[in-house]
Amino acid sequence: MDRQHMIDALAGGPFDMVVIGGGASGLGVAVDAQTRGYRTVLLEAHDFAKGTSSRSTKLVHGGVRYLQQGNVALVLEALRERGLLCRNASHLVHDLAFVVPRYRWWEGPFYGVGLKLYDRLAGRLNIARSRVLDRKSTIERIPNVETENLLGGVMYHDAQFDDARLAVALALTAADHGAVVLNHFPVVGLVKEDGQITGVRARDIEAGREIEIRARVVVNATGVFTDRLRRLDEPDAAATIAPSQGIHLVLDRMFQPSDTAIMVPQTDDGRVLFVIPWHGRCLVGTTDTRVETIDDEPRALDEEIEFVLRNASRYLERTPTRDDILSVFAGLRPLFTEKTAARATKAISREHAVLVSDSGLVTLVGGKWTTYRKMAEDCVDDAAEMGGLETRPCITHNLRLHGWMRRDDPALPSEGHFEMYGSEAARVRALLESDPALGTPLHPRLPYLRGQIVWAARHEMARTVEDALARRTRSLLLDARAAVEAARDTAGLLAGELHRDAAWIESEVAAFASLAGGYLPP
Repeated sequence: MDRQHMIDALAGGPFDMVVIGGGASGLGVAVDAQTRGYRTVLLEAHDFAKGTSSRSTKLVHGGVRYLQQGNVALVLEALRERGLLCRNASHLVHDLAFVVPRYRWWEGPFYGVGLKLYDRLAGRLNIARSRVLDRKSTIERIPNVETENLLGGVMYHDAQFDDARLAVALALTAADHGAVVLNHFPVVGLVKEDGQITGVRARDIEAGREIEIRARVVVNATGVFTDRLRRLDEPDAAATIAPSQGIHLVLDRMFQPSDTAIMVPQTDDGRVLFVIPWHGRCLVGTTDTRVETIDDEPRALDEEIEFVLRNASRYLERTPTRDDILSVFAGLRPLFTEKTAARATKAISREHAVLVSDSGLVTLVGGKWTTYRKMAEDCVDDAAEMGGLETRPCITHNLRLHGWMRRDDPALPSEGHFEMYGSEAARVRALLESDPALGTPLHPRLPYLRGQIVWAARHEMARTVEDALARRTRSLLLDARAAVEAARDTAGLLAGELHRDAAWIESEVAAFASLAGGYLPP
C-alpha cells in the first residue's frame, strides 16, 4: 500500500461506496464491497485497528459464554465464521486448546456436555473434539494451574489470532482488489444534496488539506464512535452504543508456560476469564466495566487490574502481582443496544445491526472480530440497495486474505514475528538481508528486527511510531517499557523512509512515551 498512490486515486471518483472506519467492521466492508466490483474508498481517522480492533482477547471463537446464555443462533454463526477465518487466513489464525480446570465433581459432566454441544454446533468446521482430562493430564497441559483440590479438566478448542495483523491483512486485501484505503484521513463532514448524503469531506492529516469525495452510498463503520458520526447526519440521533471496557494484562510466559490456554468459566462478575499464551507472553483478561466516556485511548482502572489479578490467582499456582505486568491494555466494546443502556453490559448480546438514516447514511453497529465477515456481508447488501447499485453476490466466503498460506505449508515461517507475513515472509527476509543493520534486533526484550519497521513503512502504511510499535509490530503490548526504549530507533527508521526531519523524530518519541504511559499499571 502506497499512501501517495492512494491519494492520487481519489481523483478518479465518484465512487460507489465510501466506508468510514478502519477497524474490523470497516475493513471487512471495504473488502466485501470491492470484491463485488463496487469502487470503494475506506477512510480511517487514525490508523487501521487503532481502537477496539487491536485490543481484543486475540481469540476467534464461537462464544462459550453465549452457549451458557442459550444464544445458540449466535454461537452457530460465530462457529461457522471461525471455520471460514481458519481457512481463509490460515497464516494468521490457528488452533488453540483451552482447558477448564475442575475442582468440584459436578464440573466434569456439566462442562463436558456443554462443550460436546459446542463441537456438534461447529459441524464440519470443528477444529478438534473436546475431551475430559484427568488430574495428571491437566497439569501437563497447564503446568502453572492451582493444584490444591484439582480433580482434572475439560479441554476444548477455539482459534487464536493477532487482531492488528489481521486488520493489516484486510487493508492489503482490499488494496489488492483495487480499493482506495487511507489511514490518518478523518472524515470531518457529510456532503448532502436535497437532503440525501452524496459523499464526505475528509482531511489529509499529513498534507493539512481537506478533500471532498463523492459516492453513491456512505457507510459508517466507526465502532464505539458510531454515534458521534451519526450526529453529523442527525444531530439528535439516539444512542445506539452501550460501551463497556475490557482490560488485559500481559505477563511473562512463566505464568502459563505451555501452548494451552486456561478458561475460567465464572469470575466475580459472571464473565469468563482467559489465561492465554500469545507471542511468547501470557495474556490475562478480561473485565466488563460500564463506561460513560468514549476515549481514543481508554486506560485500565486500578480496580480492573485488581480484579484480573485476584481472579487469576485463584487458578494459578504461581500468582502474578502488579510488578509482573509487562503491559496492560484497555479496549471499548461497541455493544449494540436498543433502549437497553440501563442493563448490565454483559447481558447485551454482541449481535450486529445495520441502520439506514432518512438521508441514506448506512451504519453498521455491534458485532465482534469473529463475525466481521458476516457483518460486512449484511452491511454491503443493505448499502448496495440504498445506493441503487447493481446487485452482486458476496464472494468473501472463500476469499483468501493477503499473505495466505496453508498452515501445513513447510514454507510458512514458524517464528511468530515472521509467520504474520505469510507468503510475504520471503520478501521481508530479503529486505533484512539487503542491509546487515536491518537484521539486528529492535530491542533485546522484543522479538522484532529493525528491518520490520522499514517494511511496515514501505508496504503497510505505517506513518507514526505508534503505528509501527503498537500495530505493525505488537511491541507496545508485549513490553511497554521496552517499546518506549525502542521508540527513538523506530522514529529514526521511519524518518528515513518517510523523509521526516529531526524535529519530527523528537515529536514522535515524546508522543509515544506519553501514549505508552497508559499501558503501564497506575
